[in-house]
Amino acid sequence: MQTSPDVPAAPDSRAGVMKAMSPGVVDYLFRQLVAGRPPEDEQWEREGVTLSAQPVGAELARRLAEADLDALTPVELFHYVRAAQRLEAWAGELREAAVRRYCGAPSAPDSAI
Repeated sequence: MQTSPDVPAAPDSRAGVMKAMSPGVVDYLFRQLVAGRPPEDEQWEREGVTLSAQPVGAELARRLAEADLDALTPVELFHYVRAAQRLEAWAGELREAAVRRYCGAPSAPDSAI
């Protein structure tokens, strides 16, 4: 089938999806396909406390720092970002409490800390 020179070729819709996926995700999805398992990673949810359930603090900071972002699936990456946001908010509260104490302002109840 020959196309007219006036009609642009249809873009390959798969190219955009594959271009946006990291090599770690592509590798993971390929291994899931070969093993006959679904593309969603469910095992990490059964291995212990998930990032979304991990309480803020030093352990969450350690887990985030040690994570290989290129190896995370899209769902894991979503949970990673949400956990990092929770950790950032918690650290901000700690900083604000320390600044209040340093400046000698009356401290607010430490119920959030």
